[in-house]
Amino acid sequence: MNKLYKISLLSSILMMAASCTNDNILKYDYDKPTSIANQEEINAYSDLKSYIDRTASPNFKLGAGISLNDYVTKSLMYRLVNKNFDEITLGYEMKHGAIVQADGSLALDNVNKLLTTAKEANVSVFGHTLCWHANQNATYLNKLIAPDILSSTGPGWSLITANDFETADASNYQYNSNITASFTAVGQGAKGVGRALKLTNASVRTNEWDAQFYVKFSPGVQVGEKYRLTMDVRADAAATSPTQAQLNPGGYKHWDFFGVVPYSTTWTTYIKEITVTTEMATCNTIAFNLGKTATSFYYDNLKIEKYSATGSVQTKDKTPEQKKTIIGDALDKWITGMVKNCAPYVTAWDVVNEPMDDGKPYELKTGVGKLNMAGDEFYWQDYLGKDYAVEAFRLARKSGNPTDKLFINDYNLEYSTDKCKGLIQYVSYIESKGQKVDGIGTQMHIGINADKDKINTMFQLLAATGKLIKVSELDVAAGLKPTEADLKKQAEMYKYVVDMYVKYIPANQRYGITAWGLTDSKSDSSWLPGQNQGLWTLTYNRKPSYSSFAEGLKGVK
Repeated sequence: MNKLYKISLLSSILMMAASCTNDNILKYDYDKPTSIANQEEINAYSDLKSYIDRTASPNFKLGAGISLNDYVTKSLMYRLVNKNFDEITLGYEMKHGAIVQADGSLALDNVNKLLTTAKEANVSVFGHTLCWHANQNATYLNKLIAPDILSSTGPGWSLITANDFETADASNYQYNSNITASFTAVGQGAKGVGRALKLTNASVRTNEWDAQFYVKFSPGVQVGEKYRLTMDVRADAAATSPTQAQLNPGGYKHWDFFGVVPYSTTWTTYIKEITVTTEMATCNTIAFNLGKTATSFYYDNLKIEKYSATGSVQTKDKTPEQKKTIIGDALDKWITGMVKNCAPYVTAWDVVNEPMDDGKPYELKTGVGKLNMAGDEFYWQDYLGKDYAVEAFRLARKSGNPTDKLFINDYNLEYSTDKCKGLIQYVSYIESKGQKVDGIGTQMHIGINADKDKINTMFQLLAATGKLIKVSELDVAAGLKPTEADLKKQAEMYKYVVDMYVKYIPANQRYGITAWGLTDSKSDSSWLPGQNQGLWTLTYNRKPSYSSFAEGLKGVK
């Protein structure tokens, strides 16, 4: 290690301790004199926010993504952010999953501590985010719309279906065309009480299954399960009816299900317990073969039960209308409580985040049919419909400050022109329903080879809306093992994004740019692990991207 390098490194360490803007080693070789000179040139730059012309752009906010803990503990990151940025956005800690508790209450102490700390530093806070499908307390929300419990029992038999034939409800039975059905007079049912179902087979059929009575239930039986059939029966002439296992009425699967039912001319109670075999598996219909005897058969007090060694719970699903009301109330409680709490200091919100589908970019995302859904995923739109964003903006507007700026935000707008257009169409829809959308956020998690033409097109499309435009989560990934050339391309891309933002977005529409990649990510990070996407290294040394980003900010006028 040469003397000049030692002096440069010591200078960098001292500067880092004082200003939190420098560090030790970048990815390229510091032993090269050109690299030392380059680093000294980077270190000579001032704090990022100093390059913005505040006279020409007094409302432009240079933002930074940061964790709540890093900020409120006043870590090195806290000092770096305060020196270089105007505004902070939390990655997680202001979201539904972090705030809403198991009972629906809002835990706001940490957020309030953050707001106090930011206010003391004169750094604004961008609210992120109110209505999203990820990072939600999905356990709480799903519990709200879970089926209602009708009854709960211990080990034993639980009712699957039943019919006493006192009404015309035929939802759990039917018969084929060779059967004539009616009801007895009241008082002619089993034990002389009520009425019974009367099924008449007028003539002897070629096959016993040519005249069938079907009893339906759900779900279908599974191998090893135990069921019990109980019913009162009689006939005008002595008879028997073998039972078949069927997949829906008429869908024969096995010749035996609940045995052979005997009929006499007086009422008797038939009880049959079975253990489901492979041949019966998945069947959901008992077929009674009545074709061998020309007589009338009578049925009363029919029921099918299932045995549970651990007990059973009978439930009833909530209707879509009930779920819509419940989830609408939950959204109201969350947004109203959060925005009112933060209103004294937070004046801008990401109200609806990532609404558009990637595969169908003119349609909303949905969780319907999605496999392997994460534990914190919950799609408000699946319960509230297309107007879920209309309601979210209404709630945010009524709960905050009159001049709050309310945004809708999405990713890959610079990658998919259709997704950008789809988001813009959705903004128009929201406003057609009476709610104002102040701004559109574009995340811009990009790489060093991002398509520049598409970036230009995106900014032009967004500018044409007349809305405030915010680059909400900018980072440029350089890759796992970037070369010096890669770092140069990264630097150029950071500057290119700022230059095109300034070129295409009129000054009165520029809300600002938020840098998401402040430092590079560790190899085990949950976000862009090891992708070297930052303006600083992991140890807070400025990268070439820092100086190029600063050069871009000089154009914010």
